Amino acid sequence: MKKLLFLALLTLSVFGGASAQQLKSPDGKFLMNFSIQADGSPQYQLTYKGKLIIKPSKLGLELKDDAKSLLNDFVIADTKSSSFDESWKPVWGEVSTIRNHYNELAVTLDQKETNRRIVIRFRLYNEGLGFRYEFPTQKNLVYFTIKEEHSQFAMAGDHTAFWIVGDYDTQEYDYTTSKLSEIRGLSTKARTANVSQKGFSPTGVQTSLMMKTADGLYINLHEAALINYPCMHLNLDDKNMVFESWLTPDAQGNKGYVQAPDHTPWRTIMASDDAREILASKMIYNLNDPCKIEDTSWIKPVKYVGVWWEMITGKSSWSYTDDFPSIKIGQTDYSKAKPNGTHGATTANVKKYIDFAAENGFDAVLVEGWNIGWEDWFGHSKDFVFDFVTPYPDFNMKEIQAYAKSKGVKMIMHHETSGSVRNYERHLDTAYKYMKLNGYDAVKSGYVGDILPRGENHYSQWIVNHYQYAVEKAAEYKIMVNAHEAVRPTGIARTYPNLIGNESARGTEYQAFGGSKPNHVTILPFTRLQGGPMDYTPGIFEMDLSKISSSNHSYVNSTIANQLALYVTMYSPLQMAADLPENYRRFMDAFQFIKDVAVDWSDSKYVEAEPGQYITVARKAKKTGQWFLGSVNGEIARTSKIDLSFLEQGKKYIATIYADGKDADYKTNPQSYTIRN
Repeated sequence: MKKLLFLALLTLSVFGGASAQQLKSPDGKFLMNFSIQADGSPQYQLTYKGKLIIKPSKLGLELKDDAKSLLNDFVIADTKSSSFDESWKPVWGEVSTIRNHYNELAVTLDQKETNRRIVIRFRLYNEGLGFRYEFPTQKNLVYFTIKEEHSQFAMAGDHTAFWIVGDYDTQEYDYTTSKLSEIRGLSTKARTANVSQKGFSPTGVQTSLMMKTADGLYINLHEAALINYPCMHLNLDDKNMVFESWLTPDAQGNKGYVQAPDHTPWRTIMASDDAREILASKMIYNLNDPCKIEDTSWIKPVKYVGVWWEMITGKSSWSYTDDFPSIKIGQTDYSKAKPNGTHGATTANVKKYIDFAAENGFDAVLVEGWNIGWEDWFGHSKDFVFDFVTPYPDFNMKEIQAYAKSKGVKMIMHHETSGSVRNYERHLDTAYKYMKLNGYDAVKSGYVGDILPRGENHYSQWIVNHYQYAVEKAAEYKIMVNAHEAVRPTGIARTYPNLIGNESARGTEYQAFGGSKPNHVTILPFTRLQGGPMDYTPGIFEMDLSKISSSNHSYVNSTIANQLALYVTMYSPLQMAADLPENYRRFMDAFQFIKDVAVDWSDSKYVEAEPGQYITVARKAKKTGQWFLGSVNGEIARTSKIDLSFLEQGKKYIATIYADGKDADYKTNPQSYTIRN
């Protein structure tokens, strides 16, 4: 690891009528001004190549049950500036080495009336700005409750935005593309259609928020290192085009509980006149702490298949029986229950998936619905909680373990918490020990439904702390975690790389619930993937789901070639071939790409990109040195010229090209493709 630490030049200028500090990015393209206004309120603004990205915007926090909040009446007590430059190697990732290079300004503010002190720390990268609030040890600010954080992001125009509505419990929305001024009306309509919405402002949106200005600048707002703090949404004052932070409340309506010394997560602003630079940025990761796991040799990227899609589509069921009256809470004897004949996680069926994985070189098999209790959870007993160690009678844990081992295949455990977080925490040690005893090194956890105790939100401080606790506890047992329905990632995987995947967005399963917009996958890398990889579960070959289940009339808005490209454009060290083995056997020549594509990379090149329209990415596999290139398009037809100058000069390459056929159409002919060398 290479590290350089030295003082950076701090300059003074006139900004907002007050003496101000300026901070420049290492390449000089970004300029951040900070000042204290006449009422003592902190304020900043940000420019990129001389263009205003963030107009003068206020900073501060409103406290609950306190006569004086941390909003104004501040004076600058001290400023410290520095520069930092290091290179570090991720355990897994898009590149083998990441450079962490920024200039920093730490401003210490005193509130004379209360004798309180806070620090606002700014880090300016070549990609953009990160800032956070810090609360040093002091007599008059020890324990306090945050009523609201008032970090502003004043936009310089009515930009085009790619957004999903603010929601305390889900991010599983299709993205809307609109002007900022249109968010209020469109957001109200979206909320009306979603019953999970819990009273968020009609102009609230979630981060990561992607925007494009009229003159071609790309802007992204997000947060990094979300630890012991509620998830941040953004409220828009659409008269003045000012976003302001809006924290997820807990069951009592409080936003955050702080004990000094402490600090908030980073608030991040990225900007560029090249959309590819937003995709390639590692700023979110760099704002997180270095890896805290000393031995990471057990953390391995995974390509897997699983007993999942057949349940999602309705072909199979998670539960073993429909004989609900005979099943009692806590009962482990299912001998009197009549099997429903549709249970997916049977010993015989799982062995078929293990065979398919072994035959085709996959690392692991995921099994959902293996443990007792699904009958109760599906609406028959709202008080039911899983125990994570008791399999159904038709799933022989030891037999599966031995069979998978004999085939050289790992197994992935599934823990559906049913939203009962305290129950899961009580069982975590037992559940993780059971996993290791039976040869499971990875878990897919789920948080479907209302959080118990009822009234909590999926993204409040208390639940955010639970997700972190589960990841850190898993690290003690050398278990990798793929968390679904959890808070969206904010670069935590740098610190805990056993967090190998998250869902936290509208994934492939929604193609079985009515579909997603055809351009959905051209937006996710600009938004959801900014904070970490997504377990998107691509690889669907049969788009007409009525051919899988007579009860499902949904249609997957994609083509086979598009599904193949997702393994490259949707970066993740955890990639699933989600469809049924029988559907892959119909198209084994196309399936070859899924078998061949890597899940860990030494280099990545974003060849072309435009949010909502297209993304083309080339990646170099770590072990083989082979290059894989994927290109996905939205609904507007285009001709792409792909620059291959990143390839090593003097070498001869053979390209195997998987593409849509000339007559391919995602609605009428999705299985038309060509393969040529």
